[in-house]
Amino acid sequence: MYKELLWIFTQLPDDYIVLDTETTGLPDEIGLPDIVTLGITVVRSREIAESVEFKTRPQKHISEEAQSIHGITNEQAAEFESFEAQWDQIAEYLKEQLIVIHNASFDWPILLDHADRYDLPMPPMKGVFCSQTATIPWGEEMKLPHSHRGPSLDTLTEYFGVENLRAKDAGLHGAKIDSQQTARVVEAMRQVGGASI
Repeated sequence: MYKELLWIFTQLPDDYIVLDTETTGLPDEIGLPDIVTLGITVVRSREIAESVEFKTRPQKHISEEAQSIHGITNEQAAEFESFEAQWDQIAEYLKEQLIVIHNASFDWPILLDHADRYDLPMPPMKGVFCSQTATIPWGEEMKLPHSHRGPSLDTLTEYFGVENLRAKDAGLHGAKIDSQQTARVVEAMRQVGGASI
């Protein structure tokens, strides 16, 4: 029902990347949080081809709430490589790609903030697609629980019967695993959106 509201997912290219971050916390009066891990899943011909995770040393303290979500302590993060030292590798994945993010309004400004902070050049890209915002009309009609940003990744995972990768890791979030989860959910929505109405 309401499959036509998922039509936009059928228009995604067969090749794209999914990006996710885990951070020191939420934006506050001091500014945006720091990236602790950045995950990228490469989708080729609608299949997951590769997944990588960059662990980056934050300048800000990781909040207790953030630690409870991704399980990374300040002591562990202090041993990670700096963000700028890994940027060339990250940028190579982004180059000339469509970047899919579940909740792009959170992750994308933080990535841009890091590039600006360290004076790093952004590579040319095809664009950014928010898989969460794109599901709002469909999610509302289906009466799925959602915030103003749209249905959560967990909600969509459960609805579409996609394997919950987090369940294998005590439910902890992770940039790599969440980028993989997003790719699986996006492809499930593409399939439903393209089904005969």
